[in-house]
Formats: sequence, structure tokens, C-alpha cells
Amino acid sequence: MSKKDLDRFLDKISQLNAIVDLINKSPFKKEQLTKCIDHEEVIELTKSWGFNIGERWGENKQIPGNINES
Repeated sequence: MSKKDLDRFLDKISQLNAIVDLINKSPFKKEQLTKCIDHEEVIELTKSWGFNIGERWGENKQIPGNINES
């Protein structure tokens, strides 16, 4: 694991722990989360709360049009 990936991994864990704290303190937010049907809804909801947990730490984002560009 590269240093960059480790940092991204630790940041994601930190954000997930903050979400756990938030929903444990807020029955309303916990209910909102339980109403999510799939992963994408969870990502969008938590994004509205100020979190960014949608990006996977070990994957690079592919930019359309830049595939195999060197």
C-alpha cells in the first residue's frame, strides 16, 4: 500500500467513524440512513452531511477520454 493509499484509507475510516458517531447522536439521521435502498443512496445522503465516502481508497478515478494516455 502506498503512502497516498494509506492516507486515503485512514481518511475514509475516520469519516466512517464520524458517521457512526453522528447517527448514534441523531435518531433523525439514523432513520434517514435506514431508509436508503442502496450504496448510492448512502453515498448521496452522507455527502449531504459533508462526508465523502464514495471513492474507494485503492482505486484511481478514470477520467473519460484519458484512458491509456501517457
